[in-house]
Amino acid sequence: MCTPTDIFQQGLREQWNQLILNPLKSAPTQSIQLVVVIDALDECDSMQDIQLILQLIAEAKDLDTVRIKIFLTSRPEIPIFDGFRQLPGETYQDFTLHNIALDTVSGDISTFFRQKLAPLKHGLAAPWPDELIIEQLVERAAELFIYAATTLRFIRDGIDDPEEKLALILNTTKSSLSATEYLDGIYTTLLQHSVHGKRGYQECRQVVGSMVVLFNTMPARNLAQLLQIPFQIVSRTLDSLRSVLHVPENESQPVRLFHLSFRDFLQDSQRCSDPRFHINEKERHTTLFRKCMEHISQLQENICDLWGPGVLITEILNDTIQTCIPPHVQYACRYWFDHWRLGNPVEEDIKTIRQFLEQHFLPWLEGLSLIGEVSNGAHMMVALEETLPVS
Repeated sequence: MCTPTDIFQQGLREQWNQLILNPLKSAPTQSIQLVVVIDALDECDSMQDIQLILQLIAEAKDLDTVRIKIFLTSRPEIPIFDGFRQLPGETYQDFTLHNIALDTVSGDISTFFRQKLAPLKHGLAAPWPDELIIEQLVERAAELFIYAATTLRFIRDGIDDPEEKLALILNTTKSSLSATEYLDGIYTTLLQHSVHGKRGYQECRQVVGSMVVLFNTMPARNLAQLLQIPFQIVSRTLDSLRSVLHVPENESQPVRLFHLSFRDFLQDSQRCSDPRFHINEKERHTTLFRKCMEHISQLQENICDLWGPGVLITEILNDTIQTCIPPHVQYACRYWFDHWRLGNPVEEDIKTIRQFLEQHFLPWLEGLSLIGEVSNGAHMMVALEETLPVS
């Protein structure tokens, strides 16, 4: 039986059983209805985890104590389709948004623009925006709510005049384009409007480019520590791009992209036509691999200054672990191999790995143990043995 302190280190099935399924099974038998919402399942890193999640939630149909409905959203990716096909047909119903009538989608987006732009009318010429502008915005949205939401944030955020921003969007987005091209146009416009100067372009690629390829989101301060750059640079870059980035007021919360389409745009040189903003995925992975290695090289044996070799993890306060192995170092321990695998390393990087194995392997392994990631470390070593060139 897992304790509350270690349940988060367990696998998905154990978490599902202990936190959801078993408590519901033991609930008093009565007419209880629950609705669970799982948004953006496609953003889960592992395709195996996605299919396991679908199998686990299907078990809820056998509950006698409660009636539970699970509302799940996702992009239509093949592994998710395959996961549903493996479930009994009576377990689920699916609905494809692409099948909604175009008039209905356009009407919803029109309503969205009217209601969200209305508070910006104060001090502007009335009526603003007029019906022609609303129609133009709806046309450019091309049934994509992400276009509408990004356009709104761009017009609303910052100190610049909303009318000027709206004119900028309408003047730089031409007609007869595909939905993706419209979205690419708004992304290009807001980047060019928000980032200036050679230093600004470099900082944008450094900060946002890293966010695009990170395997886990993290707070801005931890991101600065991972990249080994001043927090002011990260903060300045994030503040200038709030139209496409979620920057929470609470600094302990992670920063993230509003939508994965922005990541796809930045990584595709054909879509991101301005080379100042294009992110070379392999280069960013290689850079992050090197940063991870630098952080790991600072680890010392007996990281938490423990009082003996037989100390159990459960006896160590979580605050102690977080202090001795801060989040950016935990990230480095967990993901250095993934960045190396997906990067474009040179011979010097191979030497860095060999030096790591000779000098820093035991502190790294101890660090993984303290954060509950030893099993992943074993998988990394097996994969490394298969991919590392023989000297």
